[in-house]
Amino acid sequence: MTERLRIALQKKGRLAEDSFKLLRKCGLRFTIRGDGLLARVKNMPIDLLLVRDDDIPSFVANNAADIGIVGENVLVEEQLVSNDKLDANIKMRLGFSKCKLCLASPENNELDNIIKLSNTRIATSYPGVLKKFLDEEKIKAKLVEMKGAVELAPSIGIADSICDLVSSGATLEANGLKVFRTILESEAVLIQSKRSLSAEKGILLKKVFRRIDGVIKSSETKYVMLNAPREKVDEITELLPGSDSPTIVPLAGSDNLVALQAVCTEKILWENLEELKLLGARAILVLPIEKMMS
Repeated sequence: MTERLRIALQKKGRLAEDSFKLLRKCGLRFTIRGDGLLARVKNMPIDLLLVRDDDIPSFVANNAADIGIVGENVLVEEQLVSNDKLDANIKMRLGFSKCKLCLASPENNELDNIIKLSNTRIATSYPGVLKKFLDEEKIKAKLVEMKGAVELAPSIGIADSICDLVSSGATLEANGLKVFRTILESEAVLIQSKRSLSAEKGILLKKVFRRIDGVIKSSETKYVMLNAPREKVDEITELLPGSDSPTIVPLAGSDNLVALQAVCTEKILWENLEELKLLGARAILVLPIEKMMS
C-alpha cells in the first residue's frame, strides 16, 4: 500500500488561502469541502490536514503530520510556551503572509518606547514571545493574556499598551493606537521535524520541496526579451538584475542588431528598462514565469 505524505495546514484565513494557492501552483489537485478536516490530493499520495494554526507545530513534532505550513509567529510562540521542546523546525521560508509582532500604545499617551513599559500592563496573544523580549531587555511588566480583540485592551482599561500582529496597520489606526517597537517579523514557513521518513515518503517529499522552491523562485523571476546593438550587449547584460549569461541570437537581415533573452531573478524596475533603452535596446518585453526548476 502506498504511503501518503501528510501536510498540516491552517484551516481558514489568509495564510490558509495562500497555502492552498501555493500547493495548487505546485500541481497538487484537491478540493476543500466546508468544515472538513481532511482533503486528499487526487494526483499524488498526499493528505492535507486542516487544523488550527497553533496546532500545526505540535502535529509536526508528534508525527501526526510530516510537514506543515504555519506563520513563523505561531511557531516561535508554540516553541516558547510548550512544556516540551518541539521538534518542529523551519525548512523553507515561503515569502507570503508577512506581518510583524509589534508593541503599540494609544496615540494620546506618552508610552512611546520600551523603557516606559516598566510596571505597566501589556495585553497580548503572544505571551511567550513578549516575555522573552521583556526578559532580554530587563523590563518588568505585567502581561495580560488575551485570545482576541487585543487592540481594545487600552480603551477598556485592562492594559496600558498591547503587543499584537500588525499587517497593514489599519486596525491599530482605527483603535487610536500607534506602533513604537517591532519585536518579531514573521512570514509563512514550511516546518519539518528531524525524524527520518521512509524511503518512499522521502522521495515524495523531495519532489514537493523542489516544486515549492520552483514556485517561490518564479514569483519574482521574469523572462526578458529585447533587441539590442551587438556592441552594447555586455553593458546591457550588466543592467539585467540577477541574470545569468543571456541567450544571444543574430537578427535576420541585420548585421548590427541581436535578440537577447535572459532570466532575471531580481525585481525589474521601470528604471532598469529606461537604462536599457538609453543603451539602444528596443522591443523590450518583460514576461512572468509560471514555473521554474533549476
